[in-house]
Amino acid sequence: MDHQHTATPPGTPTRCPMHGQDFAADPRRTYDQLRAEGPAGPVELHPGVDATLVVEHKTALRVLQDPRLFARDSRRWAALNQGLIALDNPVLPMMAFRPNCLFTDGAEHLRLRKAVTESLDRIDLSRLTRDVRQTSNYLIDQFSERGYADLLNDYAKLLPLLLFNKLFGCPAGIGDRLTTSMAAIFDGKDALRANDELTACLMELVALKRREPGDDITSWLIQHPAGLRDEELKDQLVMLMGAGVEPERNLIGNALLLLLSGRGSGMLVHEALDHVLWNDPPIANYATHYPVQDVQLGGVHVEANTPLVISFAGANSDPALDAARKSRAMGAHLAWGAGPHGCPAKSPAQAIAITAIEEILKELGDLTLADPEDRLEWRPGPFHRALVALPVRFSPTPATRTAQAPHVATSRPAAHGTARPASSPAPGWRDQKEKKGFWSTFLDIFRV
Repeated sequence: MDHQHTATPPGTPTRCPMHGQDFAADPRRTYDQLRAEGPAGPVELHPGVDATLVVEHKTALRVLQDPRLFARDSRRWAALNQGLIALDNPVLPMMAFRPNCLFTDGAEHLRLRKAVTESLDRIDLSRLTRDVRQTSNYLIDQFSERGYADLLNDYAKLLPLLLFNKLFGCPAGIGDRLTTSMAAIFDGKDALRANDELTACLMELVALKRREPGDDITSWLIQHPAGLRDEELKDQLVMLMGAGVEPERNLIGNALLLLLSGRGSGMLVHEALDHVLWNDPPIANYATHYPVQDVQLGGVHVEANTPLVISFAGANSDPALDAARKSRAMGAHLAWGAGPHGCPAKSPAQAIAITAIEEILKELGDLTLADPEDRLEWRPGPFHRALVALPVRFSPTPATRTAQAPHVATSRPAAHGTARPASSPAPGWRDQKEKKGFWSTFLDIFRV
């Protein structure tokens, strides 16, 4: 663990740091250390940001299923309200209040969640699967002639970004900006400016869909009887994009690592996904709650209005679940959450991951890891379980899975063996007007 602690008063419990490369490389050591002391324990999400992490399955369910005692509204956060958390702290984008169904309680949560779940229920899974195959083949064509790729950044990261543009009904210009800004937020590149751009393009999208509704999630949310205001619509879209893109990228990446490493030898794709959800859930620690009063959790004292974070990964590794874990009992793990805030998009998320993995294994049949598994790096951060990269090699194949438009640039090798597709979202902002973005290129090819 990374022991970069800030000064704490005498008698303050030792807080396990959940930042730094040590935690990223071996988070289970932290979960086991906390569990040895009780069902939950003190952690430091980032220097200066203290929380209590729940690592026992039974206690996690108690918190997740009791919204009267454990609220999700982060405006209760005492340290933030007292000015003890810097406004540029990197954990704030994941924890600060937004008026969406992740951070609301009671009647307001029910109103917003109903709009979201009933809109998601309108997704045609057969059509979604077709769209995933189409997007997968397009992305594979960007690197299949090279014989090497980074399956995380060239594939697993870009696929859900493009797919959400389609699900949201984005036209070319808005979709390019949405893809670029969301990628920048996830990568921590000029995140404040990227967030402003994300907000602006989503507000443009909402205005467009009010004028010209389509067969897409944005239009369905607008049309829902809940009567969401423009700001509410924007925040539900941000939530859907954030909750869909980052976890989906990590789910696909972690499952591909399992299958390619040999640890998943003989597993079917859906079995590999279930193994990952049990052992390396893509969102490992989240669902922050704030007790409305001081509370005891199995002898652990948690003060009112302090962050109480659910460790899905820690709860899944609870020895009390040994029998369920060995049999990979469906539904016993907490990777999808539980209670009133459980994930509403479980079926689409699984369909996307299964199809994406099946397509690349089918198209590039001799995929092998370019580096030994023990040399791969995990991305630091308290919330996710995410690789930095997943470099692979394979026999080059022609890029003929999709028809290339005459003016679309084909992929070109990059230096040092891991390549960015030639038309992928640029990390900077200056050249946005100088070349087409990934979404514009996709639309040009498929005339979506």
